[in-house]
Amino acid sequence: MAAAETVALVLDGESPLPESASDVEELARRLRGHISRLGAVAPPGATELLGAQQVASAGVPDGYVPSRVYLVELAEATRVLFATVQALGGAATSKPTRRWRGWRPRINALRGSVFALAFACLILAASVPRP
Repeated sequence: MAAAETVALVLDGESPLPESASDVEELARRLRGHISRLGAVAPPGATELLGAQQVASAGVPDGYVPSRVYLVELAEATRVLFATVQALGGAATSKPTRRWRGWRPRINALRGSVFALAFACLILAASVPRP
């Protein structure tokens, strides 16, 4: 989903153009990262992957208009690659699942444990003789 959001930032007609060269560099860096991650799940040798990698390998040109044109080309290549990967199985669209190592107690079990510990401390404090 992050790839689609970044592409929308660039290609959406209502999104403003990046104002500074650092904004263009940041968006280009993010799009290149998306191409890299999508390339891992795309079939090797797919024309969409090769085209996106070719566009991503070029540097951001100097100048206001050329840099924005490059950014649009990079976003378009990312969008096409994303659509290709999504059509082939959607592996890039799902979030990676985290597997917990070991048992995780439920919240009520934690609350009960804290209450029992606090109650034990209260009993211990009450049983200590006062001087």
